[in-house]
Amino acid sequence: MTSVDADTGLLAPGWAGSPTAAATADAACLQALLDAEAALTRAQAALDLAPAEAAAAVTEAAHAGRFDARSLAERARGGGNPVIPLVADLTKAVGAEYGPYVHRGATSQDIMDTATMLVAVRTLDLVLADLGRTERALARLAAEHRDTAMPGRTLTQHAVPTTFGLKAAGWRSLVLDARDRIRSVRDSLPAQLGGAAGTLASFAAYGAPDPPALTAAFARELGLREPLLPWHTLRTPIADLAGCLAFAAGALGKMAADVLALGRTEIAEVAEGSGGGSSAMPHKANPVRSTLIAAAARRAPQLAATLYGAQAAEDERPAGAWHAEWEPLRDLLRLAGGAAHDAAELAEGLRVNADAMREHLALTHGLIVSERLSAELTPVLGRARARELLTDLARRTYAEGRSLRELLAEEAELKDIDLDDLTDPARYTGSAGVLTDRALERR
Repeated sequence: MTSVDADTGLLAPGWAGSPTAAATADAACLQALLDAEAALTRAQAALDLAPAEAAAAVTEAAHAGRFDARSLAERARGGGNPVIPLVADLTKAVGAEYGPYVHRGATSQDIMDTATMLVAVRTLDLVLADLGRTERALARLAAEHRDTAMPGRTLTQHAVPTTFGLKAAGWRSLVLDARDRIRSVRDSLPAQLGGAAGTLASFAAYGAPDPPALTAAFARELGLREPLLPWHTLRTPIADLAGCLAFAAGALGKMAADVLALGRTEIAEVAEGSGGGSSAMPHKANPVRSTLIAAAARRAPQLAATLYGAQAAEDERPAGAWHAEWEPLRDLLRLAGGAAHDAAELAEGLRVNADAMREHLALTHGLIVSERLSAELTPVLGRARARELLTDLARRTYAEGRSLRELLAEEAELKDIDLDDLTDPARYTGSAGVLTDRALERR
């Protein structure tokens, strides 16, 4: 019987197998902790606070494959976090001569927070790559279908005509909004170094004449921002991550919701490039990509809420608030990453049925352009008469099953009006084309 690791994502098809799965796995988190420990020793060596040989020894030992993640997880219960047993194991791996330089002056939260930032940066880079794929595919769809008319729907009902190009351009705009927010947050994520209570006193005790300079060196070693202050209980970086990730999931969720609605069997205006199968119904091609994105969009806000709630952290280091962040943040990174990967595949493979869109414009027998007719006929007939006529003809279109164009042609007072133009839905898409062009100018 094959054993199943708890981190395989068996119940998480939205992120299992995606690029972000590996970037957020236990092995990746363990490596980030080790990278933080090694960077601290290198930063101290760069400032002559530790021998260069110690930095080399710690760096050489700091490889996740050399450590037992399951054992670390089980022993973490003793102190409430995995850094404590990891420091013991890393110190042993480095050896007696340079082991004392492992973790020197740091507190567990320094390493845990810094590792969290490393995991976030590495994961966000992957998310951004998939958002880039999504954006490019949507740009192609928007340009190709700039003038493909379709029913615009409000409150689930046909309203006035729009274009699929404008719809795709709107999806792309949200993707770019998500990209910009993620980029901004990624570039702002800081290292953490404060010692036991955020005063850096321990580093001074170990001989650092200017402890803030050590923080700067530590951040440089890791490619993270230098924090203005230790942020043990100033959780802006976590809140920023919560916001940008939840927004990204929701932005992609909008596209998924539209594809799910437009892809219904009886509508069939769009379809996923390769639908998923059913265990019971061989004929089905389920919109799996959209379904998984929609699931992520529904979960993300609650995870973000937990992270926002953890901002109320007492004292100089909190009991519980910090600990409450770890799992929801990783879940949120995974959800957003999985959704971005699914969105790229969805956008790249999306099939657009322009013929169905055209057919559906006629479902209301021409009433989809009643707004235009009201505006155009008012100067000819007067406001009251135009409203009275259109109300009566709307009733008759349903009662008699005749088109609005046909009924209008029977009205003597409209014999000089070009009804073909006025009743053509494709000629009443307003500035959809111009708006699409303008949206596609954004890079």
